[in-house]
Amino acid sequence: MKQRSYIGALIVLLRNAVLANLSLASVCLVSTGAARAEDYPSRPITMMVGFPPGGPTDAQSRIIADGMKDRLGQSIVVETVSGASGTIATGRVVHAAPDGYTIGIGNWSSHVGGPALYTLDYDVLKDLQPISLLATSPLWILGKAAVPPNTASELISWVKSKPQPATFGTVGTGSAAQLCGIYFQKKTEANLQFVPYRGAGPAIQDLVAGQIELSCLEASSSLPYVKAGRMKAFAVLGEERWPMSPETPTMIEAGVPGLSISFWHGLWTTKGTPKKLVARLEEAVQSTLADATVRHRLENLGLVIFPRDKQTPEALAAYNKAEIDKWWPIVKAADIKTE
Repeated sequence: MKQRSYIGALIVLLRNAVLANLSLASVCLVSTGAARAEDYPSRPITMMVGFPPGGPTDAQSRIIADGMKDRLGQSIVVETVSGASGTIATGRVVHAAPDGYTIGIGNWSSHVGGPALYTLDYDVLKDLQPISLLATSPLWILGKAAVPPNTASELISWVKSKPQPATFGTVGTGSAAQLCGIYFQKKTEANLQFVPYRGAGPAIQDLVAGQIELSCLEASSSLPYVKAGRMKAFAVLGEERWPMSPETPTMIEAGVPGLSISFWHGLWTTKGTPKKLVARLEEAVQSTLADATVRHRLENLGLVIFPRDKQTPEALAAYNKAEIDKWWPIVKAADIKTE
């Protein structure tokens, strides 16, 4: 009996010891995880950009990356992977490790137009973790400096009567710029020949050089060329005139109603990234967009920063969904062919 009691007591002691060790291990794991979250980021972060250098997304990404770097205490490396309306770079974010070290800046083309046309191995709404809306600006119809028309009405008459099609640069299949050109052509019976580019930067270069005659680009990235007389601006694709160029009429005023596109930008990371890390990135973005120097740099580009209540994951998710609900039927009805 004594031997059985001894063995029973020994079993109880061993069991308690095992449970105690398991509890200690759990505490250690939790503590280690918490420490990792608190230490984040401990190495550089990569920001994926789906459009070539020199365009509006590239310019905005570098300003945002500089500001976030100061808040996070780590460098943010801007990596450009252009093509397929920015959806390739977005895919890199989708398939990255969910550790907060890969983020991506996207826009209407990469998160609305492109996903409507390309067959992707991800769902742009379900397979990304939103962080924040950033800034927006309108698109406008531009011409090279040497085109004959000087007003929107003169432009419409010119593209309808021109013997040879006017060359019209578009920024990627499914882009807002392409949709603008297609819509403009159908509404005005314009004689256009579309010339595809992989991003706004190359399109701007060729328009300034006179290699193409027209394009539809984000106003903020092309404003300096318009002010310098190296391009002509004919109409803004907004409900109201753009404060940075109040003399330029809207498409509605030019007699072509129905097309108003806000070229907005947002920031995402990989789905499954721990909430603490997403919150850290969100705070860094909000602090960056509140900084007077950053705001001045963005506003000098003609960008309108989204208000504070839109700088949240929830606001970006809702905004992106609303844009998809609005534009996907229109994009699909336009019967745009992928390259």
